[in-house]
Amino acid sequence: MPSPESIKENKNLQFLGDKLHDPNLWHLNRRSVAAAFAVGLFVAWIPTPGQMIISAVMALFFRANLPISVALVWVTNPLTMPPMFYFAYRLGLWTLNQPSPADDFELSVESITASLSDIGGPFLFGCLILGIISATIGYFGMRWFWRWHVVNQWRERSKR
Repeated sequence: MPSPESIKENKNLQFLGDKLHDPNLWHLNRRSVAAAFAVGLFVAWIPTPGQMIISAVMALFFRANLPISVALVWVTNPLTMPPMFYFAYRLGLWTLNQPSPADDFELSVESITASLSDIGGPFLFGCLILGIISATIGYFGMRWFWRWHVVNQWRERSKR
């Protein structure tokens, strides 16, 4: 992973100006790590190439830890993507109260592109729902975990 200094000095990133100098992008603290979990887990559910770029831009906007935000999009990788996105599609069908597709559906590129208009709405809606849920759980879960960890360290210190 490149160092923060090399990223800040990269001439291709100069258009970002002083945004790359925000300490929250690089330091580990409760706020920036929790925001990074929210950003990374939300973007992981966006079904598009370039998730890492989207996550990096959102980390800049929300002042989240940049490396953690970008790394968390790899929750969706070539092995986990099919079951996760299938679940998102099924959730979208259920929440939109739409019937399941016909059983004669075959898994091929031609079949998928032909039924993309039927699949697209429920799939994207399911991804949005799961992205919001994942981001919320990631944000508050990390804040809770961070606090729990600090309180346990205080207790350990007071026992010594």
